[in-house]
Amino acid sequence: MTISETFFDDEFAEHASVLARTHETCRAEMQKMLAAWAGCARRGGKILFFGNGGSAGDAQHLATELSVRYKKDRAPIAALALTVDTSTLTAAGNDLGFENIFARQVEAIGRAGDVAVGISTSGKSPNVTKALQAARDKGLTAAAFAGRDGGDLVGLADPLIIVPSDTTARIQEMHILIGQILCGALEIELGLVSA
Repeated sequence: MTISETFFDDEFAEHASVLARTHETCRAEMQKMLAAWAGCARRGGKILFFGNGGSAGDAQHLATELSVRYKKDRAPIAALALTVDTSTLTAAGNDLGFENIFARQVEAIGRAGDVAVGISTSGKSPNVTKALQAARDKGLTAAAFAGRDGGDLVGLADPLIIVPSDTTARIQEMHILIGQILCGALEIELGLVSA
Protein backbone atom coordinates (compact mmCIF):
# COMPACT_ATOMS: atom_id res chain seq x y z
CA MET A 1 0.00 0.00 0.00
CA THR A 2 1.35 3.42 -0.95
CA ILE A 3 0.53 6.71 0.71
CA SER A 4 -1.04 8.99 -1.87
CA GLU A 5 0.90 11.99 -3.11
CA THR A 6 -2.08 14.09 -2.00
CA PHE A 7 -1.36 13.23 1.65
CA PHE A 8 2.24 14.44 1.37
CA ASP A 9 1.17 17.56 -0.53
CA ASP A 10 -1.49 18.35 2.08
CA GLU A 11 0.99 17.98 4.96
CA PHE A 12 3.54 20.24 3.28
CA ALA A 13 0.84 22.77 2.41
CA GLU A 14 -0.44 22.88 5.99
CA HIS A 15 3.13 23.26 7.30
CA ALA A 16 3.79 26.12 4.88
CA SER A 17 0.56 27.86 5.86
CA VAL A 18 1.29 27.59 9.60
CA LEU A 19 4.87 28.71 8.99
CA ALA A 20 3.67 31.85 7.19
CA ARG A 21 1.13 32.69 9.92
CA THR A 22 3.71 32.02 12.66
CA HIS A 23 6.21 34.30 10.94
CA GLU A 24 3.57 37.05 10.86
CA THR A 25 2.18 36.71 14.37
CA CYS A 26 5.07 35.61 16.61
CA ARG A 27 7.82 38.12 15.88
CA ALA A 28 7.09 40.49 18.78
CA GLU A 29 6.91 37.68 21.34
CA MET A 30 10.09 36.15 19.91
CA GLN A 31 11.84 39.48 20.49
CA LYS A 32 10.53 39.54 24.07
CA MET A 33 11.68 35.95 24.61
CA LEU A 34 15.14 36.77 23.25
CA ALA A 35 15.36 39.79 25.56
CA ALA A 36 14.35 37.65 28.56
CA TRP A 37 16.92 34.97 27.74
CA ALA A 38 19.68 37.50 27.07
CA GLY A 39 18.98 39.42 30.28
CA CYS A 40 19.03 36.21 32.26
CA ALA A 41 22.34 35.07 30.73
CA ARG A 42 23.95 38.47 31.31
CA ARG A 43 22.95 38.33 35.00
CA GLY A 44 24.50 34.88 35.38
CA GLY A 45 21.12 33.14 35.57
CA LYS A 46 19.90 29.96 33.95
CA ILE A 47 17.10 28.99 31.60
CA LEU A 48 14.91 26.05 32.68
CA PHE A 49 12.94 24.23 29.97
CA PHE A 50 10.12 21.72 30.53
CA GLY A 51 7.17 20.08 28.82
CA ASN A 52 5.51 16.72 28.18
CA GLY A 53 5.92 14.19 25.38
CA GLY A 54 7.28 15.86 22.25
CA SER A 55 7.58 19.07 24.22
CA ALA A 56 9.85 17.26 26.69
CA GLY A 57 12.04 16.37 23.74
CA ASP A 58 12.03 20.02 22.64
CA ALA A 59 12.99 21.08 26.18
CA GLN A 60 16.01 18.77 26.10
CA HIS A 61 16.93 19.82 22.58
CA LEU A 62 16.89 23.56 23.33
CA ALA A 63 18.73 23.22 26.65
CA THR A 64 21.45 21.29 24.83
CA GLU A 65 21.74 23.89 22.07
CA LEU A 66 22.43 26.52 24.73
CA SER A 67 24.58 24.64 27.23
CA VAL A 68 26.76 22.92 24.62
CA ARG A 69 26.63 24.89 21.37
CA TYR A 70 24.34 25.75 18.50
CA LYS A 71 26.34 26.44 15.34
CA LYS A 72 29.88 27.13 16.55
CA ASP A 73 32.01 26.48 19.59
CA ARG A 74 31.56 29.27 22.12
CA ALA A 75 31.19 29.82 25.86
CA PRO A 76 28.30 27.80 27.35
CA ILE A 77 24.96 29.35 28.26
CA ALA A 78 23.43 28.02 31.48
CA ALA A 79 20.35 26.01 30.52
CA LEU A 80 18.83 22.72 31.55
CA ALA A 81 15.77 20.61 30.89
CA LEU A 82 13.67 19.57 33.89
CA THR A 83 12.56 16.50 31.93
CA VAL A 84 15.69 14.36 32.18
CA ASP A 85 16.15 13.25 35.80
CA THR A 86 14.08 10.08 36.05
CA SER A 87 14.62 9.74 39.80
CA THR A 88 13.33 13.26 40.46
CA LEU A 89 10.44 12.92 38.01
CA THR A 90 9.27 9.59 39.41
CA ALA A 91 9.74 10.57 43.04
CA ALA A 92 7.87 13.84 42.58
CA GLY A 93 5.15 12.11 40.55
CA ASN A 94 4.75 9.39 43.18
CA ASP A 95 4.99 11.57 46.28
CA LEU A 96 3.55 14.90 45.11
CA GLY A 97 1.49 14.04 42.02
CA PHE A 98 2.36 14.29 38.32
CA GLU A 99 1.08 17.86 38.18
CA ASN A 100 3.95 18.90 40.50
CA ILE A 101 6.94 17.25 38.78
CA PHE A 102 8.25 20.50 37.27
CA ALA A 103 7.05 22.91 39.96
CA ARG A 104 9.05 21.03 42.60
CA GLN A 105 12.21 21.36 40.53
CA VAL A 106 11.59 25.06 39.92
CA GLU A 107 11.17 25.52 43.67
CA ALA A 108 14.39 23.61 44.32
CA ILE A 109 16.77 25.10 41.76
CA GLY A 110 15.09 28.20 40.35
CA ARG A 111 16.40 31.55 41.49
CA ALA A 112 15.05 35.06 41.01
CA GLY A 113 16.28 36.28 37.65
CA ASP A 114 16.22 32.84 36.02
CA VAL A 115 13.82 32.12 33.16
CA ALA A 116 11.40 29.18 33.26
CA VAL A 117 10.21 28.15 29.79
CA GLY A 118 7.16 25.89 29.70
CA ILE A 119 6.35 24.18 26.42
CA SER A 120 2.77 22.99 25.86
CA THR A 121 1.04 22.59 22.50
CA SER A 122 -2.40 22.98 24.12
CA GLY A 123 -1.41 25.43 26.84
CA LYS A 124 -3.41 23.28 29.24
CA SER A 125 -0.78 20.95 30.78
CA PRO A 126 -1.29 21.18 34.57
CA ASN A 127 2.34 20.39 35.36
CA VAL A 128 3.50 23.18 33.04
CA THR A 129 1.08 25.76 34.44
CA LYS A 130 1.94 24.84 38.04
CA ALA A 131 5.66 25.17 37.31
CA LEU A 132 5.15 28.57 35.72
CA GLN A 133 3.15 29.72 38.73
CA ALA A 134 5.94 28.46 41.01
CA ALA A 135 8.40 30.39 38.85
CA ARG A 136 6.43 33.60 39.19
CA ASP A 137 6.14 33.09 42.94
CA LYS A 138 9.95 32.80 43.20
CA GLY A 139 10.73 35.80 41.02
CA LEU A 140 11.68 33.95 37.85
CA THR A 141 10.47 35.06 34.45
CA ALA A 142 7.63 32.68 33.52
CA ALA A 143 7.78 32.24 29.74
CA ALA A 144 6.16 29.72 27.42
CA PHE A 145 5.61 28.29 23.99
CA ALA A 146 2.03 27.22 23.19
CA GLY A 147 -0.38 26.67 20.33
CA ARG A 148 -4.09 26.96 19.66
CA ASP A 149 -5.38 29.89 21.77
CA GLY A 150 -2.63 29.67 24.40
CA GLY A 151 -4.93 27.90 26.87
CA ASP A 152 -4.18 28.42 30.55
CA LEU A 153 -0.84 30.08 29.77
CA VAL A 154 -2.50 33.33 28.69
CA GLY A 155 -2.07 35.77 31.56
CA LEU A 156 0.40 33.43 33.29
CA ALA A 157 3.37 33.41 30.92
CA ASP A 158 5.06 36.53 29.57
CA PRO A 159 6.57 36.27 27.04
CA LEU A 160 4.18 33.76 25.50
CA ILE A 161 4.75 32.55 21.94
CA ILE A 162 1.49 31.10 20.56
CA VAL A 163 1.70 29.20 17.28
CA PRO A 164 -1.51 29.92 15.32
CA SER A 165 -2.60 26.33 14.67
CA ASP A 166 -4.82 23.62 16.17
CA THR A 167 -2.69 20.78 14.77
CA THR A 168 -0.27 19.36 17.34
CA ALA A 169 2.31 18.28 14.76
CA ARG A 170 2.42 21.73 13.16
CA ILE A 171 2.66 23.44 16.57
CA GLN A 172 5.58 21.21 17.54
CA GLU A 173 7.32 21.90 14.22
CA MET A 174 7.06 25.63 14.84
CA HIS A 175 8.17 25.31 18.48
CA ILE A 176 11.47 23.68 17.55
CA LEU A 177 11.99 26.09 14.65
CA ILE A 178 11.33 29.13 16.85
CA GLY A 179 13.44 27.64 19.65
CA GLN A 180 16.41 27.10 17.38
CA ILE A 181 16.07 30.56 15.86
CA LEU A 182 16.13 31.97 19.40
CA CYS A 183 19.20 29.91 20.30
CA GLY A 184 21.05 31.30 17.29
CA ALA A 185 19.88 34.84 18.04
CA LEU A 186 20.94 34.53 21.68
CA GLU A 187 24.49 33.55 20.72
CA ILE A 188 24.71 36.64 18.54
CA GLU A 189 23.00 38.92 21.09
CA LEU A 190 25.51 37.87 23.77
CA GLY A 191 28.44 38.45 21.40
CA LEU A 192 29.46 34.80 21.55
CA VAL A 193 29.39 34.39 17.77
CA SER A 194 29.23 36.83 14.88
CA ALA A 195 26.09 37.21 12.80
